[in-house]
Amino acid sequence: MDPKVGSNSDRPPRRTALVAAELRRYNIDIAAISETRLPGEDSLTEMGEGYTFFWKGLSPDAPRLHGVGFAIKSDLLRRLPETPVGISERLMTLRIPLASKRYATIINAYAPTLMAEEDVKDAFYDLLDHTLSHIHRSDKILLLGDFNARVGSNYAVWNGIIGKHGVGKANSNGTRLLNICSTHDLVVTNTLFQLPNRFKTSWKHPRSGHWHLLDYVITRQSDRQDVSICRVMRGADCWTDHRLIRAIIRMQIRPVTRKKSGQTRLNCRALKDPDKCLALECRLKDEAALSISINTPSDTSSLCTLSEEWAHMAATLLNSTKEVVGLSK
Repeated sequence: MDPKVGSNSDRPPRRTALVAAELRRYNIDIAAISETRLPGEDSLTEMGEGYTFFWKGLSPDAPRLHGVGFAIKSDLLRRLPETPVGISERLMTLRIPLASKRYATIINAYAPTLMAEEDVKDAFYDLLDHTLSHIHRSDKILLLGDFNARVGSNYAVWNGIIGKHGVGKANSNGTRLLNICSTHDLVVTNTLFQLPNRFKTSWKHPRSGHWHLLDYVITRQSDRQDVSICRVMRGADCWTDHRLIRAIIRMQIRPVTRKKSGQTRLNCRALKDPDKCLALECRLKDEAALSISINTPSDTSSLCTLSEEWAHMAATLLNSTKEVVGLSK
């Protein structure tokens, strides 16, 4: 690790120091970083800026073209029981506690470009699907990163997955991402807010000069109200051709609902039939007469208590009605 550069030095500061300074300026707690191109799996702390960087890449002797990582406020990191876990050079996860037995799982993804080989794309999305499938169903999900995909603005077709404020048209990578979101009930929050395109697009094509939305903040559809805003910060300078996207998230913890077992109900609608009413009336009269003859005491000391009489009457009424009208579906 290089020593911290003083103000009189001609050497430029580390890129991690520059990125940390921008993150501190925009008050970012956790940032997902793509295309780190750093070897292995390690961490580095920028003491002056108050951020710790974690990354996952290939081995030092392999070509380092990808890599993902997290930048986390060091004060926040001290309260986290777990550190980020690298799955591959394109996927990294972080699980943070929210309340008692409730967690949020943050995934940083760096997807292959549009020109990548199909088997490379298949391998990435299969691994992403596997990662999402193994997240506990009570965990909140934040899927962040550079997906090199355009999801477009056709909210009528992808209702619930994208909002009414998408950008441009979808491409094949975007369709892959939308299918993943559909499978796991996720929503692309970048498309939920009505903003000018300059606050939504994150990457400028070097030849055409057109701006596109390639970087996303994705969450569960049931948690979309947790995201207050998701927009581009045009003033951030992080030594990258992608703009910084900031999402303000206030996670609301709702109790886990458990399905109640179905209750047995009498088919009372059957009593609209006069024949059923007559049959039930006759049945109850017979049961009442039988009960009186059975319970006629020889002396007052053998009388049943009031609770026993009521229990017998309720059971007789329920069983007789059930036999005559049946149970509702």
